[in-house]
Amino acid sequence: MVGQSDILQTHRQVALDTSRRLVYVGTGNTYSAPAQSSSDAVVALDLETGSIRWMRQVTPNDVYVTNCRAGNPNCPEAVGPDVDFGSPPMLARVNGRDVIVIGQKSGVGYAMDPDRKGAVIWQYRAGKGGTLGGMEWGGAVDAGRAYFAVSDIQQPEPGGLHAIDIATGQRAWFAPPPHPVCESGTGCNAAQSAAITIIPGVIFSGSNDGALRAYSTMDGRILWQYDSNRGFESINGVPAKGASLIGPGPVVAGGMVYVNSGYGGFGGRAGNVLLAFGLEAR
Repeated sequence: MVGQSDILQTHRQVALDTSRRLVYVGTGNTYSAPAQSSSDAVVALDLETGSIRWMRQVTPNDVYVTNCRAGNPNCPEAVGPDVDFGSPPMLARVNGRDVIVIGQKSGVGYAMDPDRKGAVIWQYRAGKGGTLGGMEWGGAVDAGRAYFAVSDIQQPEPGGLHAIDIATGQRAWFAPPPHPVCESGTGCNAAQSAAITIIPGVIFSGSNDGALRAYSTMDGRILWQYDSNRGFESINGVPAKGASLIGPGPVVAGGMVYVNSGYGGFGGRAGNVLLAFGLEAR
C-alpha cells in the first residue's frame, strides 16, 4: 500500500482512460528523505476505487526542498534535480494504439505504453531542464503529433516549441523562441513556461516576455502575436496591466480566446488582467 507521504505532489490535471477504467496522473519530487518510488512518476489509478494499478518512475532519488543549505536538519543530504512532472499526462491514439504522452521538468518528453504499465516507448529531449526548466505546465497532442513548449527560464537561451511525431518520437519541426517583446530587466525573457492550448491548425503559447503567440501546427510558423505588456482599461474599473504569461494555458470557447496576463512568481513579472480575444478579430 502506498501511503500519503509517498506521492507528495500531484498536479492540476489528469488524463481519463475510459476503456481501461484508469486515471493517469503525474507526480512531483519528494520533499523529505527517504526518496519514494512514486515520485517523478506517471501513476495509473483505478477509476472506481482510486487504488494504484501501476506506477512508472523516470527519475529516482529526487528529494528536493527550495533554498536548502548544508547543515539544515530539514534538508536532504543529497539534493535532487527538482524535475517534477509539472505537465499532466495526455492520452493519444496513433496507428491503432493508445499512448500516454507527458513532458517533464528535466526537459524530456515521454511516450508510455498504457498496456505495459507505462513502459517507455520513446523519449525526446526538448530542453536542458532543471528547476523551473523543461516542460513546466502542460503540452498538447493532436491526431499525430505531440507539442512541448520549453521553459528553461534559468538557462542562457530559454524557450522554444517542439512538434514530435507520436508514432516515432522524431522531431517534426522546431520553432525557436522569438526575441522578447518586453523591455530588458528581471523576468524579461523568452521562456515558454505556460501550458499550451491547441485547436485545429493552431497552437497558442504564452511567453514570459508577455506575448501570446499563435503557431501553425503544420510548420511552427507564428501566425500572429499579441504583446500584453501595457496597462488596460478593465470592464470593472480596476487598474489592470499585463506582464508574464505563466501557468494555465489559454481557454478557447465560443469563438473566443481567454488568457491571464501577469504572473509574479517563479521568475515571472506580475500583472493582473484577464484578456479576451475574438478568434477572427484577435
